[in-house]
Amino acid sequence: MNKQRVGILEKIGYGMGDAGCNIVGGAVFLFLNYYYTDIYGLTAASVAAIWLGVRVIEAISDPLIGMLADRTRSRWGKFRPYILFFAFPYVVCCVLMFTVPDFGYTGKVIYAFVTYLMMSITFSFINIPYCSLGSVISYDQQERVSCQSYRFMGVGVATLVLTLSLLPLVQLLGKGDQAVGYQRAVFILSMLGLAMFITCFKLVRERVIPVIPKNNDSIFSDIKDILKNDQWLKLLLLTFVNVLPGFVRMAATMYFLNYVVKADGTFITLFMSIGVIGMIIGSALAKPLSDYFCKLKIFFWISLFLFICSGSLYFINPEYRVLLTVGYFILNVVHQIAQPINWSIMSDVDDYGEWKTGKRLTGINFSCNFLALKIGLALSGALVSSALAWSGYHGTQPQQSPETLFVIKIMFFVVPSVCYLLTALCVRMLSIDRQLMVVVSEDLTKRRTNYSELTDYLAEEEGLNRYQPEVKSS
Repeated sequence: MNKQRVGILEKIGYGMGDAGCNIVGGAVFLFLNYYYTDIYGLTAASVAAIWLGVRVIEAISDPLIGMLADRTRSRWGKFRPYILFFAFPYVVCCVLMFTVPDFGYTGKVIYAFVTYLMMSITFSFINIPYCSLGSVISYDQQERVSCQSYRFMGVGVATLVLTLSLLPLVQLLGKGDQAVGYQRAVFILSMLGLAMFITCFKLVRERVIPVIPKNNDSIFSDIKDILKNDQWLKLLLLTFVNVLPGFVRMAATMYFLNYVVKADGTFITLFMSIGVIGMIIGSALAKPLSDYFCKLKIFFWISLFLFICSGSLYFINPEYRVLLTVGYFILNVVHQIAQPINWSIMSDVDDYGEWKTGKRLTGINFSCNFLALKIGLALSGALVSSALAWSGYHGTQPQQSPETLFVIKIMFFVVPSVCYLLTALCVRMLSIDRQLMVVVSEDLTKRRTNYSELTDYLAEEEGLNRYQPEVKSS
């Protein structure tokens, strides 16, 4: 049971799920701040308020989605149906989000908030079950890491397609009108994402069955039980801190390339694409490294290296574009090694929680981690927007003040560097190392076997008693 392998085609299908999310979701990470300020016409302060406002609502909705998924029973499983049924609504919301309405400023702020909220909630209805799916695709820990590597390679390929095609499509389809160009380009990419979601649904299967399959407890009981998992809250903190460096850098990328490097569209596309290629390579390295070394140790030393590397890149003169690009490529390779490991650790915490409490609460676990991720995304976007607003940034000006340029460089290099150091400290707080997880895995396997044998025995006894003739006393 524990060594059940997942086929390559199914791993590719699993990777297609996050590729579908990121071929448009990547536009949110990389371009939405810039789109809102320089194309849509909002102030940086309004953008920061939108980011934070949506996250406040999702602090309630995301855990509820996870609890709903934990209680779902269907012929397709617990998590796969959500990928199928929410794919089209997500695509529609993405196109609406990149549509500029003919409203006044207040109306445009409200429209941006509502469409971003709708996109985020439909995204959660896909991505929370999708992330949970990675925990039930196999009993074997290394197979889970492998699936996560395929997942993040899928993310890399989708992001590469996005970075290579979005800006050229905006110019081609917009014919000088960037707002129209963004809308049409996002529509095309969304249709591609829809096909990826359907492929993921068709190819992936759910295999891991909890020791006690049914969960009829109340929501409050589930919350009480998951809090007994002493690794869970530490994992939430790690997930939140770990996403900050990447999201802050992404939110600052377009500003850095446009105003600090003063690059044209061709170099921007090349620079970002080379970074994405580095991410794909990093994702592929996660599995072979975790085969030989403890995941927590890999995560810790990678974070320390990135702390030094990101801080060092600050001192490169922006005019040295080749050196800057090479440094950015290395940064992305090493950064991305940690991402599949982070998500596979979530599955380990899921196993550890079942081992300790007797209940497998996959949906709550991943929904709260996903919420931590999105809070990190929101704070990253809000931090960049607020810092730009404080520095006097104006999206309508081709040149920015020295103060603004300094803030952009800090956001692109220094803030991520500090966040990498915090990530290393958070990793140190976890105790679910390789040795402990071997014990957990073996014990859960025994429990499942014993529970299955007991269930079969009781069913057999019930059948014998049902058909045994009644003996009358004399």
